[in-house]
Amino acid sequence: MTSPIPESALVDLAGPTPAEPEGTADGTRAGRATWRAFRRQPLGMVSLVILLLLVAVSIAAPLLVDAPASYGTDVLRPPGGGHPFGTDALGRDVLAEVVWGTRQSVLVAVAASVIAIAFGTLVAVVGAYVKAVDAVVGVVVDLTLSLPVLPLMILVAALVGPSTSTIIGVVAAFSWPEVTRLVRSQALAVVTLPYVDAARLMTRRHGWIIGRHIVPAVTPVIVVSVVVTASRAVLSAAGLAFLGLGDPTTWSWGRILYEAQQSGAMVSAWWLTLFPSLAILALVLSATLLSIAYNDARNPRNHAR
Repeated sequence: MTSPIPESALVDLAGPTPAEPEGTADGTRAGRATWRAFRRQPLGMVSLVILLLLVAVSIAAPLLVDAPASYGTDVLRPPGGGHPFGTDALGRDVLAEVVWGTRQSVLVAVAASVIAIAFGTLVAVVGAYVKAVDAVVGVVVDLTLSLPVLPLMILVAALVGPSTSTIIGVVAAFSWPEVTRLVRSQALAVVTLPYVDAARLMTRRHGWIIGRHIVPAVTPVIVVSVVVTASRAVLSAAGLAFLGLGDPTTWSWGRILYEAQQSGAMVSAWWLTLFPSLAILALVLSATLLSIAYNDARNPRNHAR
């Protein structure tokens, strides 16, 4: 699956080259100013509410609806009555499938993005700080990004076997290079700033320099990477599940589409594809708009409005 945002746009989302970090008080004021600017953006606030709602649904799924049954008596019943989202070819409630599928989709998005962000950021900042390592990192990232991602994801998932851990591992393994490229572009600018040179003269604790000065400077880029990687993870997981490579023991939005296709009801029963597709669209689009709104809110010119 490709990223919801073109790669050239990801660099724009990262914003300008970071300057020397401000003091704690100034940083707190800047954070508050960013939040005030963010609250003035309707699309950003709506996107944040949608994401929080999806997370809440994933956590409270057992309290909202019962788990989808193995089969039911109302086969391919259109939306209405006791089934607001209709039923599938085995008579199961589609609303329950979508709600319980939210748990799997959010889990994959969070877990895969955390792994990809942690590994990608570590490789990026270490490579930017150590010039000898940066050359290797650049080659590895460029080589990885040139590979056909979807066929490789399908191959690995098919060889390892369908499971939630496999999906998370596969998505994270093919997501970290883009995180590394995005964070690395900012980290390379940070390591040349005077305060980093001064820190090198004061101490040889390179880990402390990276954690205290470089990582905080690229944190806004990491925040953007989180939401973009999460949306990519949802698309990738749904694509693998639709191809029959998802976890067969757990409901997901991709599994709903897969079973609709397998039963031959995808064309005739429109509700089987509409509601899971809307759920995927809501998560991906809200994550994308949230990252754009956050980047705009970080612009100091918007703080004075």
